[in-house]
Amino acid sequence: MLEVKKEINDKVMDLYIVGSVETTTAPILEKEVKESINDVDEVVLHLDELEYISSAGLRVLLMAKKGLGSRGDVVVRNANDSIMEIFEVTGFISVFRIE
Repeated sequence: MLEVKKEINDKVMDLYIVGSVETTTAPILEKEVKESINDVDEVVLHLDELEYISSAGLRVLLMAKKGLGSRGDVVVRNANDSIMEIFEVTGFISVFRIE
């Protein structure tokens, strides 16, 4: 199960992601990102309640980074240890700004 709450303020898209992002739920996150990526300069991922992310979910996060191009950044906030381990193993820790 996945729940995504999106807020946009001053060219910043905050995404609060709850549950698991995997093959069947990644399209939900992808839809939220695609709807607004051209209107923002930064994406902040609030991962306090993210339990799991698969390669399908990582692909969506990478899509957000590419969608911003050189005009902005993707920020990861409050990821738990297991999510951080996934970012480290995949090399995504160097792709996003971790806070």
